Amino acid sequence: MSRNPIATRHVFPALTAALMLAFCAGFTLQAAAQIEQLPYQLRYHSGQTIQPIFQGWSRNDDGSFDMHFGYLNRNYIEELNVPIGADNFIDMAGLDQIQRQPTYFHPRSNRDIFTVTVPADFGDREIVWSLNTQGKSLQAIGWLQSEWEIDEYGGREPDAETLANQPPEITVSTASSVTLLAALRLTAMVTDDGLPKPEPEPTEEERRQKEAAVLRPTQARPPMLTPPEDALEIPVNVPQLTLSVRGNRISARPPSGKLTVSYMVWRGPGNITTDPQFAEVENNSATTYISFSKPGEYELQVRAYDGGKSSYEFVTVNVRK
Repeated sequence: MSRNPIATRHVFPALTAALMLAFCAGFTLQAAAQIEQLPYQLRYHSGQTIQPIFQGWSRNDDGSFDMHFGYLNRNYIEELNVPIGADNFIDMAGLDQIQRQPTYFHPRSNRDIFTVTVPADFGDREIVWSLNTQGKSLQAIGWLQSEWEIDEYGGREPDAETLANQPPEITVSTASSVTLLAALRLTAMVTDDGLPKPEPEPTEEERRQKEAAVLRPTQARPPMLTPPEDALEIPVNVPQLTLSVRGNRISARPPSGKLTVSYMVWRGPGNITTDPQFAEVENNSATTYISFSKPGEYELQVRAYDGGKSSYEFVTVNVRK
């Protein structure tokens, strides 16, 4: 039986079109699945939400409890100011509505930022912190679930020095206002028990060995990951921030073995620049010069850190134009 050439000409284009349609549909579904996951794979400079986080609770000697909260700012660059109100509110479960949460949110993960103290008879009630950013309302819900009790020492057995260490005591003297273009001079008075004792300075030989280990690493370079050929191209309007080998934001740390004072914006319209970033305490005092990015009223959190424990104070500053 002979084939009909006209029928053949119609069958093959139709079959080809059907296969192409199936291929495109499959590719579209795969691409859609990748796009759905894309926001969790990219590092965004700005435009992302802030997730409040309940990090657990701890016991106080008087029988009350401290509920510990932090947050994740999903932006790698953008810092958000969310004033106290409907967009930044803590439901205190019938207790006094004291709103002590921050209103200025620094990038990325900020752990154990503040605590809410609840009475011994708090029971199964809940503390709810709600944050509305980028049009999305997110919550952190804290209650006294036994698995979430925090151990001060992270499950480690503390030594005698760690147990004896007491947090430093701090007071801050400051002017009540400053002009925007001027640097504010802040002096903190700090006393401490001298614990933990600083580790001895390394010898010259130990320094040379450490430098040699850095110059001649014994561990091979970690593998470099490359995206597959069919991976979606990163949009040009979402630049990535890479500040370390692994692409993580590098956070400054206080110098080891030093009693230091540092400042951060707790509430206010903008951020600050401090000089030095960590002021070392000498003769029970530490001085820092602070510049402000915008005029307005600021509340600064002051931290005194002895290498093991911290103390905090708050300073209000009015920045004029």
